[in-house]
Amino acid sequence: MGESLRTLKGVGEKTEKLFQKIGISDTESLLRYYPRNYDEYETPADIADLKEGTVKAVSAAVCSGVYVNPVRGKQVISVTVCDSSGRLSVTWFNASYLKNTLKKGSVFVFRGRVVRRQGKLQMEHPEIFTPAAYEEILHSLQPVYGLTAGLSNKTVVKLLHQLLKQQSLKSEYLPEEIKEKYQLSDINYALRTIHFPKNMDELLVSRKRLVFDEFLFFILSVQLLKEKTEEAVNLFPIKKTWTTEQVIENLPYRLTSAQLNTWHEIERDLSGQSLMSRLVQGDVGSGKTILAFLAMILTFENGYQSALMVPTEVLARQHFEAFQTLVREQGLDIPAVLLTGSNTAKEKRLIYEKIREGKTSVIIGTHALIQEAVQYRDLALVITDEQHRFGVKQREALTTRGNPPNILVMSATPIPRTLAIILYGDLDISVIDELPARRLPIKNCVVDTSYRPKAYRFIERQIREGRQAYVICPMVEESEGMEAENVLDYTKKLKDALPEDISVEFLHGKMKPKEKNRIMEEFAAGSIQVLVSTTVVEVGVNVPNATVMMIENAERFGLAQLHQLRGRVGRGEHQSYCIFIQGSQESTTSKRLEILGKSNDGFYIAAEDLKLRGPGDLFGIRQSGLMEFRIGDIYNDANILKNASEAAAQLLALDPDLSLEQNRFLKEQLDFCREDGPENFGL
Repeated sequence: MGESLRTLKGVGEKTEKLFQKIGISDTESLLRYYPRNYDEYETPADIADLKEGTVKAVSAAVCSGVYVNPVRGKQVISVTVCDSSGRLSVTWFNASYLKNTLKKGSVFVFRGRVVRRQGKLQMEHPEIFTPAAYEEILHSLQPVYGLTAGLSNKTVVKLLHQLLKQQSLKSEYLPEEIKEKYQLSDINYALRTIHFPKNMDELLVSRKRLVFDEFLFFILSVQLLKEKTEEAVNLFPIKKTWTTEQVIENLPYRLTSAQLNTWHEIERDLSGQSLMSRLVQGDVGSGKTILAFLAMILTFENGYQSALMVPTEVLARQHFEAFQTLVREQGLDIPAVLLTGSNTAKEKRLIYEKIREGKTSVIIGTHALIQEAVQYRDLALVITDEQHRFGVKQREALTTRGNPPNILVMSATPIPRTLAIILYGDLDISVIDELPARRLPIKNCVVDTSYRPKAYRFIERQIREGRQAYVICPMVEESEGMEAENVLDYTKKLKDALPEDISVEFLHGKMKPKEKNRIMEEFAAGSIQVLVSTTVVEVGVNVPNATVMMIENAERFGLAQLHQLRGRVGRGEHQSYCIFIQGSQESTTSKRLEILGKSNDGFYIAAEDLKLRGPGDLFGIRQSGLMEFRIGDIYNDANILKNASEAAAQLLALDPDLSLEQNRFLKEQLDFCREDGPENFGL
């Protein structure tokens, strides 16, 4: 549907490659690359009122000559500017052309970040405007995009202006009555305005329409998948066996009544006439994995294969080892294989052969399980762990191989039931809402940045006792326009703060998979004692020895995600702790974090989070990692989600497969979203 980026003026091979790095391959995906934030061009402040760490504008006269100094291979341009309240040093890097612009006595508006150098405030690398040019953009919202090294915000803005100018109008695909009922703008207005809104009202109107569309397409896809699975007959009749009862009896701990209820629901589904499609929601540590293993043992006892798919290689290996340990302890002989991307070509060939010929009954692995090359002999059960990493598309891929299998989905993400029913419309839902008695509740504290030295000493004491710690930062590296801790700088800071003999390493999503796996494995093995990471650890690895989770700029994350991160500790026999460091002192932020400090119950937290959200609460607290929509957020936008669900039901009631002429454009758009960019539509 989109054209090559090369059709845009100024895009050559180099720029095209930079865009590909951030997932933009054509003009359509550029149009759908929404800003991650907006900058409001505020009224200029007095120099005397400037504060460190803020981005501000000042209207000031140049009151010194321009100095050019070479510093570490860079040319640093500096000048002093002044207004009636004081003087300010302003610097730029590699911008020697400014020598001719910044004439003594001339007045400009300078807008940039205020920092402290050698005890004095100064402004670094600001934008420069004439007073008249700044007046034109005063109070307007300027888009800020996610970038990669070598790609500037300016370039993205320029190309989007160009694209929107030459873009032909899209056909409206939403029926008029739905637009009217839910007060939605036209699609062309929304796409233009999301990038360049004149004010907050315009932004909210355009965003509402795009969020609605995203949810609607997701729900329609789920419902159309449901049609397929509901018709499907269970071709793998599974009978209950004594073996699973004996395993439950012989476990070194007792299953909770919530676990037993869920197990009976799974058993009932597997032995039923129609295929199982069940979601098991359970808080971190509620004991979902043992239920998955029981279902796989039951499937084996009936002579069929089962597959367990998890999001990371390290987690796949941990599950594989845990399954083998369980089977050995129970005196069972069940052939199992581990299949991941890092298996050698020779290993893969052998594994594929075993699977094809039915010589193995249990297959545990990552996305490698759904590659074309894998041919199952009689796959009766597929279990996916950490559902929010597997979209509708992957579920579909598994159900279209030979005879469709039973599907069991495990999720540790606490989604309020009302929303879960909408999001997982193709699945029945079980909830494990109690924790095993043997687990110690995590001790929480919410503190400000002044607590850091104390927290470092605490981490050191825990490590001396043989434990490990996580530190979470919101960003990978320093970013233009964002004040928050980043992994790379923080790791250096922490290495300086802790004794040399303590091993500190970092982990983030931009690392190569091989490197990520190595770090996770070393942390799991205990050779890395402190892991500084982004939220990439949210799903990934079980480290029972990790007892401290410290989260920097906790206010930048949604509560559900913070709870998910906290669940990385408290998995062993030792007391665990979670330290939420608050970078901002706003009262709503404090309120939100207090909920976490008081409760370890994910479902309660998710429900409270929902109550606290407002429609303008758009940035900085996306529940990233959850369902991964491009612009929508199931917590912030819960009302829009409910409306989209209602609209989907209305559309499908009149036209179950969207084949009527009146829904032609809608069906085309849905097919395009599913084929071209499913990951961006939560699919």
